[in-house]
Amino acid sequence: MRFLTALFALWTGLAAVALAQPGAPTPDAIHIREAVTPVMESAVAFHSLVMYIISAIVILVLALLLFVMIRFNRRANPNPSKTSHNTLIEIIWTAVPVLILVVIAVPSFRLLYLQDEIPEADLTIKAVGYQWYWGYEYADLGIGEFYANMVPDEEIDEEAGQLRLLSTDYPLVVPVNATVRLNVTAADVIHSWAMPNFGVKMDAIPGRLNETWFRAEQEGVYYGQCSELCGLRHAFMPIEIHVVPQDVFDAWAEAAAEDVDAGRTLIAEYQSGVRETQMAAR
Repeated sequence: MRFLTALFALWTGLAAVALAQPGAPTPDAIHIREAVTPVMESAVAFHSLVMYIISAIVILVLALLLFVMIRFNRRANPNPSKTSHNTLIEIIWTAVPVLILVVIAVPSFRLLYLQDEIPEADLTIKAVGYQWYWGYEYADLGIGEFYANMVPDEEIDEEAGQLRLLSTDYPLVVPVNATVRLNVTAADVIHSWAMPNFGVKMDAIPGRLNETWFRAEQEGVYYGQCSELCGLRHAFMPIEIHVVPQDVFDAWAEAAAEDVDAGRTLIAEYQSGVRETQMAAR
């Protein structure tokens, strides 16, 4: 009986992982979230490059320390040299760090340019931070501002794929492979719109309009949070984005322009169908 119980627990756990959205956090994860935009892919590549360089430096320094401790301790070297300068060594330890910084600087500047230079957009969204929720507006599609509040614990629908502290009642919806320009501001205090899978983190400042962009290349549901300490309920203003096919987005936009509740119902039905398809495939 214990074996069957353990087997069932293992199966349900694996099923939950298999059906998890690519943008959802997973237990015990320590790595960077999966990259689904060009900016995030470049950020992950840059992170990996720096990690390789750092690891090599740490290993080299550790090896030098061990060599010095063994070769030049009092017992092994009772008569130490009085040499105080070595021109070649001083040139090396000055030139090598400069070269390392150059190697780091080139992809770093490339990444900064990619983040800052916004390409021609297919869609523009305005995000406004409030205490403590987000407001969104699709002005070019005729969708007026609607508010995305965190779903309370007692209203979480696990069968619908909602996550505690991360799901919102009115999620943001964007089409896959579309370049989205995001205008970010705030109505009260400084907030920060952050989406880990997209490589986006932009401060929302009252009286100022900041701009960023993303192009999600994989369908799914992605989660982020306000990343600026903005008050008592800072930890309870999540961001939920549904990346859907273009035809689904067009249908959602048409419905939301008339009634945002109708758009929410449409996207919920679409995601329900996606989950049923995933379950059937397994």
